[in-house]
Amino acid sequence: MELVQIRRPPPRLPEWVRRPAAHYQSLHEMKGELRRLRLHTVCESARCPNIQECFHRGTATFMILGNVCTRSCGFCAVPRGRPQPLDPDEPAHVARMAARLGLRHVVITSVNRDELTDGGAAHFARTVEAVRQELPAARVEVLTPDFRGDLAAVARVLDAGPHIFNHNMETIARLYPRVRPQAGYRQSLRVLGFGRGFAPGTLTKSGLMVGLGERTEEVEELLRDLRSAAVDVATIGQYLQPTRRHLPVEQYVPPEIFERYREYGLRLGFRAVFSGPMVRSSYMADQLAI
Repeated sequence: MELVQIRRPPPRLPEWVRRPAAHYQSLHEMKGELRRLRLHTVCESARCPNIQECFHRGTATFMILGNVCTRSCGFCAVPRGRPQPLDPDEPAHVARMAARLGLRHVVITSVNRDELTDGGAAHFARTVEAVRQELPAARVEVLTPDFRGDLAAVARVLDAGPHIFNHNMETIARLYPRVRPQAGYRQSLRVLGFGRGFAPGTLTKSGLMVGLGERTEEVEELLRDLRSAAVDVATIGQYLQPTRRHLPVEQYVPPEIFERYREYGLRLGFRAVFSGPMVRSSYMADQLAI
């Protein structure tokens, strides 16, 4: 007799991860300004659930190196495929938009550009330099890819002088083949450890998602690994499936477990642990910077 595999329905969305839809005018205005300067944000491209709140506050996380990623991570909604050539005006446009918004804390991230010799590190550095020149009083946070483990590329970004160096682990070691198939758990830890050693005055930061099937002890192991790499700040948030083509949510983690992770991280020696269902790597970064 032929066996029929029955897919279990996804867990019901709990109240603690529901966001009210509002601030449509702010959303429209911000998107208009970004399009005029040919800029992208991870808020839009990754379908961040906090986009309306952040755009209403006049903040955004700039996503450079274009809007097409060369990788195919199972959790990420950023378009993937063959990218366009780099826009030489992008660094200046990011700086201009940051100044127009009056940002005191500027977050810059990017897609992966594995087809480029340096992974886009020089372009990343030029963007940091442009922002620092335009807004000398602002803090600059970079959320970089792993540059395929090329530490010279990481150094090029850090030489530009960001105040905060962020590289996300995203998930626990066991789930890497499914969640980040073109990345490596130990490689990402090496990138973070190198960043701490190369620029000891720079705050280091990393983030992870939960709800993908990890066990509590695996999250705690990841936090220990981050502290071994001398990471200062950890962010922990609930994974939300951006489309049906992406990895399903295995569990909606209750707020008390997020609090448990926060307390555990602080006991390990992190300077700060921001842990909650709607926490994202860049969410409220201007207020979370320490």
